[in-house]
Amino acid sequence: MARRKKTPTPIGWREWIVLPDLCPTPIKVKVDTGARTSALHAFRLRVNDNGGQPYATFEIHPHQRSREDSVRVRADVIGYKRVRSSNGKAERRPVIVTTARMGDREWPIEVTLTRRQEMGYRMLLGRSAMRQAFTVNPGRSFLLGVPSEIEP
Repeated sequence: MARRKKTPTPIGWREWIVLPDLCPTPIKVKVDTGARTSALHAFRLRVNDNGGQPYATFEIHPHQRSREDSVRVRADVIGYKRVRSSNGKAERRPVIVTTARMGDREWPIEVTLTRRQEMGYRMLLGRSAMRQAFTVNPGRSFLLGVPSEIEP
């Protein structure tokens, strides 16, 4: 019997995402089908080596335009990617794998770590992280609603 594919979930150009392995606080994410890779704003980023296994230590500030409630994180680095930003500048970034949760979907994604302080969103969700799981409606926002972690 053939497995039925799950119907893609419609999402807006911005949504809430939870990265439970890194931070319990939902992060407002910009959905960007023009970007191949996802990027997370990482403060005080340092990459170290633990007997051949590189790892990154960094801080996440989950609230947009706020440095309060920072979360200190440690994650294994699986490699590096050369990424060209929207301003045309190429940068070599460390890549980690973490769990992402949006709506009722949870899946592993690759995320590059970079400084996004000039950008309006703490995280950018690229098209490789969405792989046939979502369809993007560029005229709408927050189609998945507000995560239970921040509902009053």
